[in-house]
Amino acid sequence: MNFENQILLGDCQQVLKSLPDNCVDLIFTSPPYADQRKTTYGGIKPENYVDWFMPKAIEFFRVLKPKGTFILNIKERVVNGERHPYVIELILKMRAHGWLWTEEFIWHKKNSYPGKWPNRFRDNWERLLQFNKSRKFNMYQEAVMLPVGDWAKDRLSNLSETDKTRDESKVGSGFGKNISNWVGRQKVYPTNVLHLATECSNRNHSAAFPIDLPTWFIKLFTQPNDLVLDPFVGSGTTAVAAIQLGRKYLGIDIEQNYVELSNDRLADTQIKLPLIAEDTEIYSANIDEE
Repeated sequence: MNFENQILLGDCQQVLKSLPDNCVDLIFTSPPYADQRKTTYGGIKPENYVDWFMPKAIEFFRVLKPKGTFILNIKERVVNGERHPYVIELILKMRAHGWLWTEEFIWHKKNSYPGKWPNRFRDNWERLLQFNKSRKFNMYQEAVMLPVGDWAKDRLSNLSETDKTRDESKVGSGFGKNISNWVGRQKVYPTNVLHLATECSNRNHSAAFPIDLPTWFIKLFTQPNDLVLDPFVGSGTTAVAAIQLGRKYLGIDIEQNYVELSNDRLADTQIKLPLIAEDTEIYSANIDEE
């Protein structure tokens, strides 16, 4: 079966059975949250969510390479005035199966509008859970480094003696810093909080995320020609990000209209690739140059 650079129709649990073991470098996906997308994915009840998701997670585990990564964008739901624990229950169930819950990233939606509820505020963030099969996994941190910022011009120009050694935290936390380590550096490592705007364009999908979201994780966990899987591909954003970065993609969706939508976007992206490479410098054969 030819599964590279394809958008396939069907339930991902069944479609993935035709893939060989250990063939995917990164899984990045946002499945339907509990009680959401009822008209397309059925609106899985929170109390049934773990049982619905785990057979799929078992297939994800099988097809992921030993040093690959699974990023799961998921969110709790409020039921009867409190947060339902289905996400926590899913994490525990996945760990019992063999997944390592290695990190958690937060997507801060920096353009979120305020809201009004009687007993809570608007969620301005979403979780991205990182799972791995092994404690040693592929990670290319230099690919997502950020400019050091204007603060360095003044702060690093006149270092004190304390700045030149590891200064232990004054509150006894055990943490410390050596300011002099950043002298002469043009870039620094990011935190695990991503400040990204939500998708503002109409993608004909009710839960499309911005392309910058999968792009960041594809850079961090893959290299050119690696295979990126999105088993709930929706409008095809993950696949578009993968192809723009010179990776292979595999998308799966149970809805025919989303498969067609994804293929249309990918065809348009293929046409525009030379312009994308020239204007944004994200389609590069050498990720170290980014």
